[in-house]
Amino acid sequence: MSSVIEQKKQIVEEIADKFKASQSTVVVDYRGLTVSEVTELRKQLRDAGVEFKVYKNSMTRRAVEAAELTGLNESLTGPNAIAFSSEDVIAPAKILNDFAKKHEALEIKAGVIEGNVASAEEIKALADLPSREGLLSMLLSVLQAPIRNLALAAKAVAEQKEEQGA
Repeated sequence: MSSVIEQKKQIVEEIADKFKASQSTVVVDYRGLTVSEVTELRKQLRDAGVEFKVYKNSMTRRAVEAAELTGLNESLTGPNAIAFSSEDVIAPAKILNDFAKKHEALEIKAGVIEGNVASAEEIKALADLPSREGLLSMLLSVLQAPIRNLALAAKAVAEQKEEQGA
C-alpha cells in the first residue's frame, strides 16, 4: 500500500515541478475530440516543444497547491489535459486556441503564464499576439523606417539637383 502512495507522491511532485519550470501552462477540456484529432493536436504541440499530458485531477490539485497556484483549482473539474511549455510562452496558447477554433469540442479552461494564474480569456489574448519572430521583425521595420526615409529624401534631393543642372 505504501508503494502506491509513494508513486502518487512522485507524480504530484513531477506535476508541481512542471508547473514551476514552465513559462506557460494551459489547461484544456478535450471531451468530444476523436482519437485522430487528439493525435493531430499532440503532434502540433510536440513539434513546438510543448508537453501535453493528462493527469488525475486530485493529483493535479495537490501539485497546484505545492506550486502555490491555487487559483487553478476551480478549473480542475472533468477530464483535463495540460500543455506545459518551458521555452515559448505563446506557443501552447496559440496552438490550442487555433485548434479550438477548428474543433469546437476543445475548450480552453485556464492556464499559468510565467507563474501567474490566467483565465481562458487571458490565454486567448496571449494566443492572438504575434510570435517572437513576428515581434522582432516589427521592431526591426520600425527601427529601419527613419533611415529609409532619410535615404529616400537624400535621393530625391539629388535627383532634383540633377534635373536642375541638366
